[in-house]
Amino acid sequence: MITSRASVSVRYAETDMMGVVYHGSYLPWLEIGRTQLLKDHGIPYRVLEAEGFFLPVVEVSLRYLRPAKYDDDVVITTVLKEKPSLRIRMEYELHRGVELIATATSLHVFIDRSGKPVRPPAAFVQMMDRVFG
Repeated sequence: MITSRASVSVRYAETDMMGVVYHGSYLPWLEIGRTQLLKDHGIPYRVLEAEGFFLPVVEVSLRYLRPAKYDDDVVITTVLKEKPSLRIRMEYELHRGVELIATATSLHVFIDRSGKPVRPPAAFVQMMDRVFG
C-alpha cells in the first residue's frame, strides 16, 4: 500500500451560489491527489506522458459527506491499496481539519498515444514491485 497527501485551498470559483463547493470541483482535487501520489513515489505523471503512456479515468465514484466552503483548507489523502497491473484503482479521503468531508475511488487504465490499452512502463512496474513485493 502506498499513500500520499496533498492540500488545496477552496477557491471562490469552485463554489456555487450557496457558498458550497460545487460537486464537480472535487474531480480536479482527485487529480491533484493522484498525480501527487505518483510523483511522491518516483513516477511523475509528466514522465509517463513523455514516454507515451496515459492514465485516463474509466470510472469514478464520489461520496459527499459534509460541505466544503470557500477558503477551507482541504487535505486529499490518496491510497493505492493493491498492486496495479493494467488497471489502477485509487482511493481518496478528503478532510477539512479532522472532519472527513468526502470519499472517492477512481479507476484508470494505461493507454498509448493512439488510445490503445497497453502494459505499464518497466519503471512503473519496478516501482510497484518494490512497494508491493
